[in-house]
Amino acid sequence: MGRQMLPWLSASNANYLIAPRSMTGEGTHPPTPLAPIRDFLTSHLGPITGLRPLGAGAWSRAYAFRCGDADLVVRFGALIEDFCKDRLAAQWASPVLPIPRIIELGECDIADAGRFFAISERARGSFLEEMSPARVGRALPSLFETLDALREVEVAREAGFGLWDAEGRGSSASWREALLSVADDPPGRRIHGWRRRLAADPQLEDLYEQGVAALAALVPACPEIQHVVHSDLPNRNVLVAQDRITAVLDWGSALYGDPLYDIAWLIFWAPWHPGLAAHDIRAAAYTHLAARGFDLAAFDERLRCYQLHIGLDSQSYNCYIGDLETALIVARQTLAVVDP
Repeated sequence: MGRQMLPWLSASNANYLIAPRSMTGEGTHPPTPLAPIRDFLTSHLGPITGLRPLGAGAWSRAYAFRCGDADLVVRFGALIEDFCKDRLAAQWASPVLPIPRIIELGECDIADAGRFFAISERARGSFLEEMSPARVGRALPSLFETLDALREVEVAREAGFGLWDAEGRGSSASWREALLSVADDPPGRRIHGWRRRLAADPQLEDLYEQGVAALAALVPACPEIQHVVHSDLPNRNVLVAQDRITAVLDWGSALYGDPLYDIAWLIFWAPWHPGLAAHDIRAAAYTHLAARGFDLAAFDERLRCYQLHIGLDSQSYNCYIGDLETALIVARQTLAVVDP
Protein backbone atom coordinates (compact mmCIF):
# COMPACT_ATOMS: atom_id res chain seq x y z
CA MET A 1 0.00 0.00 0.00
CA GLY A 2 3.03 2.26 -0.18
CA ARG A 3 3.16 5.18 2.21
CA GLN A 4 -0.53 6.08 2.15
CA MET A 5 -1.69 6.10 5.74
CA LEU A 6 -5.33 5.26 6.19
CA PRO A 7 -7.14 5.73 9.47
CA TRP A 8 -6.82 3.15 12.17
CA LEU A 9 -8.62 5.36 14.59
CA SER A 10 -10.59 3.89 17.44
CA ALA A 11 -13.69 5.44 18.89
CA SER A 12 -12.07 5.67 22.30
CA ASN A 13 -8.79 7.18 21.10
CA ALA A 14 -7.74 10.19 23.08
CA ASN A 15 -5.73 11.95 20.39
CA TYR A 16 -7.10 11.13 16.95
CA LEU A 17 -5.32 12.32 13.88
CA ILE A 18 -8.12 12.89 11.41
CA ALA A 19 -8.38 10.56 8.42
CA PRO A 20 -7.30 10.26 5.74
CA ARG A 21 -3.94 11.25 7.04
CA SER A 22 -0.26 11.02 6.26
CA MET A 23 1.14 11.20 9.77
CA THR A 24 1.70 14.94 9.41
CA GLY A 25 0.35 15.66 12.86
CA GLU A 26 -2.32 17.97 11.50
CA GLY A 27 -5.72 17.72 13.15
CA THR A 28 -8.96 19.63 13.15
CA HIS A 29 -8.04 22.32 15.68
CA PRO A 30 -7.36 25.77 14.23
CA PRO A 31 -3.84 26.96 15.04
CA THR A 32 -3.58 28.93 18.26
CA PRO A 33 -1.18 31.91 18.18
CA LEU A 34 2.02 31.15 20.05
CA ALA A 35 2.11 34.43 22.02
CA PRO A 36 -0.74 33.60 24.45
CA ILE A 37 0.62 30.09 24.91
CA ARG A 38 4.06 31.52 25.69
CA ASP A 39 2.53 33.96 28.17
CA PHE A 40 0.54 31.17 29.82
CA LEU A 41 3.55 28.88 30.20
CA THR A 42 5.73 31.70 31.49
CA SER A 43 3.16 32.48 34.16
CA HIS A 44 3.28 28.85 35.32
CA LEU A 45 6.91 27.94 34.91
CA GLY A 46 8.96 31.06 34.37
CA PRO A 47 10.89 31.95 31.20
CA ILE A 48 10.65 29.42 28.37
CA THR A 49 12.36 29.02 24.99
CA GLY A 50 11.88 27.08 21.77
CA LEU A 51 8.09 27.01 21.77
CA ARG A 52 6.79 25.28 18.64
CA PRO A 53 3.80 23.17 17.56
CA LEU A 54 4.26 19.39 17.68
CA GLY A 55 0.97 18.26 16.16
CA ALA A 56 -2.72 17.96 16.80
CA GLY A 57 -5.53 15.49 16.99
CA ALA A 58 -9.27 15.69 17.28
CA TRP A 59 -9.12 16.13 21.04
CA SER A 60 -5.88 18.02 21.73
CA ARG A 61 -2.99 20.04 20.33
CA ALA A 62 0.62 19.74 21.52
CA TYR A 63 3.58 22.12 21.70
CA ALA A 64 7.22 21.52 22.58
CA PHE A 65 9.28 23.99 24.60
CA ARG A 66 12.20 24.27 26.99
CA CYS A 67 12.20 25.58 30.54
CA GLY A 68 15.71 25.88 31.89
CA ASP A 69 17.42 22.60 31.03
CA ALA A 70 14.17 20.64 30.72
CA ASP A 71 12.55 19.56 27.45
CA LEU A 72 8.78 19.69 27.97
CA VAL A 73 5.49 19.30 26.14
CA VAL A 74 2.22 21.11 26.76
CA ARG A 75 -1.09 19.84 25.43
CA PHE A 76 -4.37 21.72 25.30
CA GLY A 77 -7.79 20.12 24.89
CA ALA A 78 -11.46 20.37 25.65
CA LEU A 79 -11.47 17.19 27.78
CA ILE A 80 -9.42 16.62 30.92
CA GLU A 81 -10.07 12.87 31.25
CA ASP A 82 -7.40 11.88 28.74
CA PHE A 83 -4.76 13.95 30.53
CA CYS A 84 -5.79 12.40 33.85
CA LYS A 85 -5.35 8.92 32.37
CA ASP A 86 -1.83 9.86 31.30
CA ARG A 87 -1.10 10.99 34.86
CA LEU A 88 -2.49 7.76 36.26
CA ALA A 89 -0.45 5.65 33.83
CA ALA A 90 2.75 7.52 34.67
CA GLN A 91 2.79 5.88 38.11
CA TRP A 92 3.61 2.59 36.36
CA ALA A 93 6.70 4.00 34.67
CA SER A 94 9.93 2.04 34.77
CA PRO A 95 13.03 1.76 32.58
CA VAL A 96 11.26 -0.98 30.59
CA LEU A 97 7.90 0.82 30.56
CA PRO A 98 8.88 4.48 30.02
CA ILE A 99 5.93 6.85 30.45
CA PRO A 100 6.52 10.63 30.59
CA ARG A 101 5.70 12.25 33.91
CA ILE A 102 2.87 14.79 34.06
CA ILE A 103 4.27 17.92 35.71
CA GLU A 104 1.12 20.02 35.85
CA LEU A 105 -2.50 19.57 34.85
CA GLY A 106 -5.35 22.04 35.10
CA GLU A 107 -7.61 24.61 33.45
CA CYS A 108 -6.59 27.48 31.21
CA ASP A 109 -8.29 30.46 29.58
CA ILE A 110 -6.47 30.68 26.24
CA ALA A 111 -8.96 31.38 23.46
CA ASP A 112 -9.38 28.44 21.04
CA ALA A 113 -6.74 26.36 22.83
CA GLY A 114 -9.11 24.18 24.85
CA ARG A 115 -10.24 24.42 28.42
CA PHE A 116 -7.62 22.10 29.92
CA PHE A 117 -3.84 21.71 29.72
CA ALA A 118 -1.22 19.15 30.67
CA ILE A 119 2.52 19.78 30.90
CA SER A 120 4.75 16.73 30.75
CA GLU A 121 8.31 15.65 30.23
CA ARG A 122 9.31 15.28 26.59
CA ALA A 123 10.65 11.96 25.34
CA ARG A 124 12.87 11.55 22.26
CA GLY A 125 12.93 8.94 19.55
CA SER A 126 11.40 7.80 16.27
CA PHE A 127 7.79 6.73 15.99
CA LEU A 128 7.63 2.95 15.76
CA GLU A 129 5.35 2.79 12.73
CA GLU A 130 7.48 5.26 10.74
CA MET A 131 10.69 3.24 11.03
CA SER A 132 12.20 0.98 8.38
CA PRO A 133 11.54 -2.77 8.47
CA ALA A 134 15.07 -3.36 9.73
CA ARG A 135 14.70 -0.89 12.58
CA VAL A 136 11.28 -2.25 13.53
CA GLY A 137 12.72 -5.76 13.64
CA ARG A 138 15.46 -4.66 16.03
CA ALA A 139 12.92 -2.82 18.22
CA LEU A 140 10.33 -5.60 18.50
CA PRO A 141 12.09 -7.44 21.37
CA SER A 142 12.10 -4.21 23.38
CA LEU A 143 8.44 -3.59 22.54
CA PHE A 144 7.49 -7.07 23.73
CA GLU A 145 9.43 -6.46 26.97
CA THR A 146 7.51 -3.22 27.43
CA LEU A 147 4.24 -5.09 27.00
CA ASP A 148 5.48 -7.67 29.51
CA ALA A 149 5.97 -4.87 32.03
CA LEU A 150 2.51 -3.50 31.29
CA ARG A 151 1.05 -6.95 31.86
CA GLU A 152 2.59 -6.98 35.33
CA VAL A 153 0.76 -3.84 36.45
CA GLU A 154 -1.67 -4.82 39.21
CA VAL A 155 -5.33 -4.07 38.52
CA ALA A 156 -7.92 -4.25 41.28
CA ARG A 157 -10.64 -6.74 40.44
CA GLU A 158 -13.31 -4.20 41.30
CA ALA A 159 -11.88 -1.81 38.68
CA GLY A 160 -13.84 -3.65 36.00
CA PHE A 161 -13.04 -4.12 32.32
CA GLY A 162 -12.95 -2.17 29.09
CA LEU A 163 -12.18 1.52 28.65
CA TRP A 164 -11.23 3.03 32.00
CA ASP A 165 -11.84 6.57 33.13
CA ALA A 166 -9.77 9.28 34.80
CA GLU A 167 -10.00 7.47 38.14
CA GLY A 168 -9.14 4.06 36.75
CA ARG A 169 -12.68 2.63 36.68
CA GLY A 170 -13.52 0.32 33.82
CA SER A 171 -16.69 0.76 31.77
CA SER A 172 -17.91 -2.85 31.90
CA ALA A 173 -18.45 -5.69 34.35
CA SER A 174 -16.65 -8.21 32.14
CA TRP A 175 -14.20 -8.29 29.26
CA ARG A 176 -16.69 -9.99 26.96
CA GLU A 177 -19.30 -7.37 27.78
CA ALA A 178 -16.76 -4.66 26.96
CA LEU A 179 -16.04 -6.24 23.58
CA LEU A 180 -19.70 -6.57 22.64
CA SER A 181 -20.46 -2.98 23.65
CA VAL A 182 -18.54 -1.72 20.60
CA ALA A 183 -21.85 -1.66 18.69
CA ASP A 184 -23.57 0.56 21.29
CA ASP A 185 -24.14 4.29 20.84
CA PRO A 186 -25.26 5.60 24.25
CA PRO A 187 -25.95 9.33 24.66
CA GLY A 188 -23.04 9.84 27.04
CA ARG A 189 -20.41 8.49 24.68
CA ARG A 190 -17.90 10.94 23.26
CA ILE A 191 -18.83 10.10 19.68
CA HIS A 192 -22.57 9.68 20.22
CA GLY A 193 -24.50 9.84 16.95
CA TRP A 194 -22.26 7.60 14.87
CA ARG A 195 -25.00 4.98 14.49
CA ARG A 196 -27.28 7.47 12.73
CA ARG A 197 -24.55 8.30 10.25
CA LEU A 198 -23.75 4.64 9.71
CA ALA A 199 -27.42 3.98 8.89
CA ALA A 200 -27.24 6.60 6.13
CA ASP A 201 -25.10 4.20 4.08
CA PRO A 202 -26.84 0.79 3.69
CA GLN A 203 -23.75 -0.87 2.21
CA LEU A 204 -21.54 0.25 5.07
CA GLU A 205 -24.16 -0.66 7.66
CA ASP A 206 -24.44 -4.17 6.21
CA LEU A 207 -20.66 -4.66 6.36
CA TYR A 208 -20.63 -3.34 9.91
CA GLU A 209 -23.34 -5.76 11.04
CA GLN A 210 -21.45 -8.65 9.44
CA GLY A 211 -18.45 -7.64 11.53
CA VAL A 212 -20.55 -7.47 14.69
CA ALA A 213 -21.91 -10.96 14.04
CA ALA A 214 -18.41 -12.34 13.52
CA LEU A 215 -17.23 -10.64 16.70
CA ALA A 216 -20.08 -12.11 18.73
CA ALA A 217 -19.21 -15.60 17.47
CA LEU A 218 -15.60 -15.24 18.68
CA VAL A 219 -16.18 -13.49 22.01
CA PRO A 220 -16.75 -16.77 23.94
CA ALA A 221 -13.14 -17.72 23.15
CA CYS A 222 -11.84 -14.65 24.99
CA PRO A 223 -10.75 -15.19 28.60
CA GLU A 224 -11.92 -12.96 31.42
CA ILE A 225 -8.47 -11.67 32.31
CA GLN A 226 -7.83 -8.19 33.57
CA HIS A 227 -4.63 -6.40 32.55
CA VAL A 228 -3.83 -2.89 31.40
CA VAL A 229 -4.02 -2.64 27.61
CA HIS A 230 -2.72 0.47 25.87
CA SER A 231 -4.96 0.01 22.84
CA ASP A 232 -3.30 2.59 20.58
CA LEU A 233 0.35 1.68 20.12
CA PRO A 234 1.22 2.50 16.50
CA ASN A 235 -0.46 5.89 16.40
CA ARG A 236 2.59 8.06 17.09
CA ASN A 237 2.46 6.74 20.64
CA VAL A 238 5.60 4.59 20.81
CA LEU A 239 9.03 6.21 20.57
CA VAL A 240 12.18 4.24 19.82
CA ALA A 241 15.87 5.17 20.09
CA GLN A 242 18.83 2.82 19.70
CA ASP A 243 16.45 -0.13 19.29
CA ARG A 244 14.84 0.48 22.68
CA ILE A 245 11.42 1.86 23.58
CA THR A 246 11.94 5.34 25.01
CA ALA A 247 8.31 6.31 25.65
CA VAL A 248 4.75 5.02 25.54
CA LEU A 249 2.46 8.00 25.10
CA ASP A 250 -1.26 8.86 25.17
CA TRP A 251 -3.20 6.52 27.44
CA GLY A 252 -6.61 7.92 26.56
CA SER A 253 -7.66 4.69 24.83
CA ALA A 254 -6.35 2.36 27.53
CA LEU A 255 -8.50 -0.63 28.53
CA TYR A 256 -8.62 -3.38 31.11
CA GLY A 257 -8.70 -6.75 29.41
CA ASP A 258 -6.66 -9.32 27.51
CA PRO A 259 -3.05 -8.23 26.73
CA LEU A 260 -3.36 -9.90 23.33
CA TYR A 261 -5.46 -6.89 22.32
CA ASP A 262 -2.27 -4.84 21.93
CA ILE A 263 -0.79 -7.54 19.69
CA ALA A 264 -3.99 -7.54 17.63
CA TRP A 265 -3.69 -3.78 17.29
CA LEU A 266 -0.21 -4.11 15.79
CA ILE A 267 -1.37 -6.85 13.41
CA PHE A 268 -4.53 -5.07 12.25
CA TRP A 269 -2.78 -1.82 11.32
CA ALA A 270 0.46 -3.35 9.99
CA PRO A 271 -0.72 -3.29 6.33
CA TRP A 272 -0.65 0.51 6.42
CA HIS A 273 2.95 0.64 7.65
CA PRO A 274 5.73 -1.08 5.70
CA GLY A 275 8.01 -1.31 8.73
CA LEU A 276 5.43 -3.32 10.65
CA ALA A 277 4.06 -5.20 7.65
CA ALA A 278 7.49 -6.67 6.92
CA HIS A 279 7.33 -8.78 10.08
CA ASP A 280 5.21 -11.72 11.19
CA ILE A 281 4.10 -10.05 14.40
CA ARG A 282 1.74 -12.90 15.28
CA ALA A 283 4.53 -15.50 15.17
CA ALA A 284 7.00 -13.28 17.00
CA ALA A 285 4.48 -12.52 19.74
CA TYR A 286 3.50 -16.18 20.09
CA THR A 287 7.13 -17.24 20.52
CA HIS A 288 7.82 -14.47 23.02
CA LEU A 289 4.71 -15.12 25.12
CA ALA A 290 5.10 -18.90 25.06
CA ALA A 291 8.61 -18.53 26.49
CA ARG A 292 7.13 -16.55 29.36
CA GLY A 293 4.35 -18.97 30.18
CA PHE A 294 1.48 -16.77 29.01
CA ASP A 295 -1.79 -18.65 28.44
CA LEU A 296 -2.03 -19.04 24.66
CA ALA A 297 -5.29 -21.00 24.56
CA ALA A 298 -7.45 -19.95 21.58
CA PHE A 299 -4.61 -17.64 20.52
CA ASP A 300 -5.77 -17.13 16.95
CA GLU A 301 -9.45 -16.82 17.83
CA ARG A 302 -8.65 -14.14 20.39
CA LEU A 303 -6.49 -12.21 17.94
CA ARG A 304 -9.22 -12.34 15.30
CA CYS A 305 -11.85 -11.23 17.78
CA TYR A 306 -9.78 -8.25 18.89
CA GLN A 307 -8.96 -7.26 15.32
CA LEU A 308 -12.68 -7.26 14.56
CA HIS A 309 -13.30 -5.08 17.59
CA ILE A 310 -10.56 -2.67 16.52
CA GLY A 311 -11.96 -2.42 13.02
CA LEU A 312 -15.53 -1.90 14.21
CA ASP A 313 -14.42 0.75 16.68
CA SER A 314 -12.57 2.59 13.92
CA GLN A 315 -15.62 2.47 11.67
CA SER A 316 -17.79 4.05 14.36
CA TYR A 317 -15.35 6.93 14.77
CA ASN A 318 -15.10 7.55 11.05
CA CYS A 319 -18.89 7.56 10.84
CA TYR A 320 -18.93 10.09 13.67
CA ILE A 321 -16.67 12.49 11.76
CA GLY A 322 -18.62 11.85 8.55
CA ASP A 323 -15.81 10.07 6.68
CA LEU A 324 -17.87 7.20 5.29
CA GLU A 325 -15.36 6.55 2.52
CA THR A 326 -12.66 5.72 5.04
CA ALA A 327 -15.12 3.77 7.17
CA LEU A 328 -15.83 1.60 4.13
CA ILE A 329 -12.11 0.94 3.57
CA VAL A 330 -11.72 -0.10 7.21
CA ALA A 331 -14.90 -2.21 7.01
CA ARG A 332 -13.42 -4.25 4.18
CA GLN A 333 -10.19 -4.69 6.10
CA THR A 334 -12.23 -5.76 9.13
CA LEU A 335 -14.14 -8.43 7.26
CA ALA A 336 -10.87 -9.77 5.83
CA VAL A 337 -10.14 -10.88 9.39
CA VAL A 338 -13.21 -13.13 9.46
CA ASP A 339 -11.90 -15.54 6.86
CA PRO A 340 -8.13 -15.09 6.77
